[in-house]
Amino acid sequence: MRRPGGWVYALLAGVLGASIFPLYWSYVVSTRDNSAIGETSPLLLPGGHLAENVRRVFAAVDFWAALGNSLIVAGTVTVSNVVLASLAGFAFARLRFPGRNTLFLLVVGSAMVPAQLGVIPLYLVVGDLGWYGRLEAVIVPGLLSAFSVFWMRQACENAIGADLVDAATVDGCSILRTYWHVAVPALRPAAAVLAMLTFLAAWNDYFWPLVVLDPNETPTVQVALSQLASGYYTDYALMLTGATLGVVPVIALFLLLGRHIVRGILKGAPG
Repeated sequence: MRRPGGWVYALLAGVLGASIFPLYWSYVVSTRDNSAIGETSPLLLPGGHLAENVRRVFAAVDFWAALGNSLIVAGTVTVSNVVLASLAGFAFARLRFPGRNTLFLLVVGSAMVPAQLGVIPLYLVVGDLGWYGRLEAVIVPGLLSAFSVFWMRQACENAIGADLVDAATVDGCSILRTYWHVAVPALRPAAAVLAMLTFLAAWNDYFWPLVVLDPNETPTVQVALSQLASGYYTDYALMLTGATLGVVPVIALFLLLGRHIVRGILKGAPG
């Protein structure tokens, strides 16, 4: 195999720099005061106001509660999607039952319906259940998605051979034992990618938590960040300090699952 030329590495370095620079610039601004932002020279080096700006963020909004609520919501939604979608994907890919293809088409078809069309009916259901202002209103609608089922079904098709499932059945394994001992080990890379995508989507969700949660009682990180930007003037140092704090859990999750995510991506690459 021919090794890539230097221009390939230069292009990748440029893409990496363009991707990281906004995050780095947010960190730089979070270490400065607002007077430095108005300077004509670009801000490229950190300052010494990070601790002060962090204290101002926690004084302006209940950011600890926002972080806790977002971790509960995103963590629960992520675990639920990975577990339920892997079960459903295994069933759609390797189990034989009447109406399998029709049911799978209905699941995939539901992903084509814009989420905005269901906001009012879902809001009415949340009100009838008495969940307004509670985290259940954000968690329960996101426990499983059509994309998660489709993702895990395709992963099962590629990673788990039908002969392997038949052999486990002949050896006397039940469906759940086959899922646990055969499917789960093979699906770890795909599950890690799905976990990252689901956590990121749940963590960054702004519209639905704003609709059903009380920003003063049960804020999430994105709602809290919107409160930081809702003053009479835009305090960029305060706002970007909050944004920097809000992205830390996402980076931590990526570092935790990075090896599995890269493995899952490489499995889909051409040989």
